[in-house]
Amino acid sequence: MSRTPGLAPDSAAAQGPVQRQHSRWLAAQARVVRAPLALAAAAPLLGGALLLIQAWLLARVLDAAIAGHAPRAGLAPAIGAIAVLILARAGLAWLGERAGARAAEAIKQRLRLALFDRLLARGPAWSRARVSGELASAMVDQVEALDGFFSRYLPAAVAAAVLPLAFAAVLLPFDWIAGLLLLVTAPLIPLFMALVGWGAEAASRRHLRAFARLSGFFADRLRGLSTLKLYGRAEAEAQSVALASDTVRRRTMAVLRIAFLSSAVLEFFAALGVAGMAVYFGLTYLGFLDLRSSPLTLQVGFFCLLMAPEAYAPLRQFAAHYHDRAAARAAVAQIAAAFEGLPDLARAENDAACGGQTSEKAASAEQATPSAATLDVQGLTVCVAGRPAAVLDDAQLRLEAGTHAALMGSSGSGKTTLLETLCRLRAGADAIRLDGVPLADWDEAALRQRVALVGQRPYLFAGSIADNIRLGRPDATDAQVRAAARRACVCEFTQALPGGLDTQLGSRGAGLSGGQAQRVALARLFLRDPGLILLDEPTAHLDATTQARVLDEILAFARGRTLLLATHAQAVARRLPHTVRLAQGKLDQA
Repeated sequence: MSRTPGLAPDSAAAQGPVQRQHSRWLAAQARVVRAPLALAAAAPLLGGALLLIQAWLLARVLDAAIAGHAPRAGLAPAIGAIAVLILARAGLAWLGERAGARAAEAIKQRLRLALFDRLLARGPAWSRARVSGELASAMVDQVEALDGFFSRYLPAAVAAAVLPLAFAAVLLPFDWIAGLLLLVTAPLIPLFMALVGWGAEAASRRHLRAFARLSGFFADRLRGLSTLKLYGRAEAEAQSVALASDTVRRRTMAVLRIAFLSSAVLEFFAALGVAGMAVYFGLTYLGFLDLRSSPLTLQVGFFCLLMAPEAYAPLRQFAAHYHDRAAARAAVAQIAAAFEGLPDLARAENDAACGGQTSEKAASAEQATPSAATLDVQGLTVCVAGRPAAVLDDAQLRLEAGTHAALMGSSGSGKTTLLETLCRLRAGADAIRLDGVPLADWDEAALRQRVALVGQRPYLFAGSIADNIRLGRPDATDAQVRAAARRACVCEFTQALPGGLDTQLGSRGAGLSGGQAQRVALARLFLRDPGLILLDEPTAHLDATTQARVLDEILAFARGRTLLLATHAQAVARRLPHTVRLAQGKLDQA
């Protein structure tokens, strides 16, 4: 079981180049969805242009009403135009939010698919060596943490970089003091926010790391709950989970404290700038200041005062979403750590564009060969972590199309490792040729259709027995599922169940014995049409009578196909015409 999540040191020196790499990766993903992000960034800029017109019209209306004593009827067109501008700005804000959300969803979907593809490509040997809760947290929680970066932070960063300076430049011809005040105070806000942001990013990184460890820790304890209760450790582990949760709570509060601090810095300088401009115009109107070459009209004063808080509004928005950048970079670091690197979404998208198609060699081999597959293994060497010597050392194996062979060897000799390697679930595909094509060149979908593996501990998900059988071919009819169940002798034990094949199973097949689960997995096999069948102890948990019947069905199904069946039972091996013995990493074919 994994250890309790603790407080890990954070080396800033080692993080520098890595952070820059992660920032470049985030920028590359933004280019993948350039069109919606451009729309999300352009919407607030266009809204800012409309805001200038709206503020000028409003200042003119107030000046005409207060100083010019204009009648209401004469002000109606300008007021109507102001209302239209308000609605237009609201529509632009809605459009920008939708575009940003659409861009973020597209990136998250691509990233999750790419991570899932990487998980499948690495195989079960790689995933077994990792904490499943951390992998799940990276694919779900850490990917979700990227949402704010693309949907809110990037558009807000563009608006904060352009609008305050643009507003200050517009105000300069009207009043150079007001424009200069905005030009001086506005850059101070991003400067101090960047200083605070360094701490926010480090805190976010520690928070996400602790959260990922908590996910793996909790999933580990949940999976072993029965064992913990059996040995009286449930209460102690519950306290460990509580301590780990408290660690995450402290991390969360640290991130929130820094986030509130950055907001406080922004509000302080924004309030200082607005107050300074209000004091300047107030003293000018009262006659205590005279820094202008022309008299200050009410319209100009109102216009500058209306634009003062609006000049800081993009910076406020930027500060509100600044922590999204820190959270995104921390999430990217966690994803890279969990999956040993970051996927190239552009390459994954190109692969998906031609997905479902086999390579030319694999496709031509599949069309040229009959139903039975040929298998050629030359110089296969496979090492397994924790074992000093290679499990397979320069192994040689040749199975002609239609060959039926029993794979025998002592426990731990590597039979399961060999079967998993033959279907590319372990490293070593370069030494294997299937139908004359290197195993590494086969498209994933074509390979899974060509090769079928039934392991010793097949996975059954929560659902009905029929649904678990239909996993072998999702489009199978109820009649085909029942026929496959009869061939695998599944109906023998489902007849005694109240729901028959519709009986619901718990997670991982809870409710069935090992032999019953093995027969459900064999029923999946009978729904498929593979050219190479790899079976790992398919009759190990069965009584002699059921074993003979199941073996009869396996051999009948394997006619016209290539079969390699791992077994310890001499009675099973005698039913097959050929025997392959595995000892000390070598294969002896007879």
